Amino acid sequence: MKLVIAKVDQVFYDGEAYSLTAPGRDGEMTILTDHMPLVTTLKPGELSLREHAGSEPKKFPVVSGVLEVRHDGATVIL
Repeated sequence: MKLVIAKVDQVFYDGEAYSLTAPGRDGEMTILTDHMPLVTTLKPGELSLREHAGSEPKKFPVVSGVLEVRHDGATVIL
């Protein structure tokens, strides 16, 4: 899936991802390709993305933010 992780003035990641695990408002969630669309706020924690199945995760700290999942990918605004 296409994934973008960014702040207003900085892009942390822009590329393909196998999975994204995020600290959603109601608990931790993992997003995979073809996940149903959703929008949620993020609580403090850590984003963990895997570019390929079995790859080492890339981690990004979260203080707050928003996650939007669409049929064509996902966007995280921190």
